[in-house]
Amino acid sequence: MRLVLTLVCRDFDSLQRALPEGLEAIAAAGAPVSDMRQLGAGAMDLFTEGAEPTRLAAAARRVLGRQPVDVCVQPAEDRFKRLLVADMDSTIINCECLDELADLAGQGAAVAAVTARAMSGELDFEAALTERVRRLAGASSDLLDRVWRERVALSAGARTLVQTMAAGGATCVLVSGGFTFFTSRVREAAGFADHRANRLILEDGRLTGEVARPILGREAKLEVLNEESRRLGLPLEATLAVGDGANDLAMIAAAGLGVAYRAKPIVAEAADARIDHTDLTALLYFQGIEQSQFVVDEP
Repeated sequence: MRLVLTLVCRDFDSLQRALPEGLEAIAAAGAPVSDMRQLGAGAMDLFTEGAEPTRLAAAARRVLGRQPVDVCVQPAEDRFKRLLVADMDSTIINCECLDELADLAGQGAAVAAVTARAMSGELDFEAALTERVRRLAGASSDLLDRVWRERVALSAGARTLVQTMAAGGATCVLVSGGFTFFTSRVREAAGFADHRANRLILEDGRLTGEVARPILGREAKLEVLNEESRRLGLPLEATLAVGDGANDLAMIAAAGLGVAYRAKPIVAEAADARIDHTDLTALLYFQGIEQSQFVVDEP
């Protein structure tokens, strides 16, 4: 099997420092480098044949662990994914919207502590979401607009990721355990084809402290991946999922390429690849897309 080890760094100098160790990792996996391809200023593909995938991935993590480089090991064929399913909070955007709402409502510390435990897999997601939203009962719905205007920003590379994949014919779906108020806006800002999330219940301009049922959590995210792949007639091997929290684990595990973005340890350990040092355009490099092909369409 022909494999590719992709190295993604912040800049050219970092790549040059990481490259010798990338070559060392392939040698440690017992196979020679058959080809190299520069993808961008800080990104490169290293191709090899004859290596065992898990052995090469382990060697890459071990040898390159000292470098500020994001790596991905996968089969070299059919790397471009036709379906992207992406988490929103702390992945496509820079924050946890529920934590920001709680902060404005005077419940920030209590809610953030529960969020951290839920995203690390210590708490049941549905129960944790219900508890956090209950603390917002009576808060003005104006806080939703304030969070959107004052706290939410797209993560670096998010719009380029979505626009480039869409231009290549992929379908991009935003899926969140957060709320439709935000996913609908992030969908438009980044260019997603569709969005799925939970719905906050409002009455007389105030939050009731309740979430509409059923609650979209870990298994629902997986079902979105499965439903969309079936609708598009795609095998799961042709899908890409990215997220940061425990409720993303199922879809990350099922996707053809599951990626952890600035993720909690439980997610990073389970993913096929992880992004810790660069931005979301690393997902394009992982698919073999060159920087010259990126669609950079900032609003």
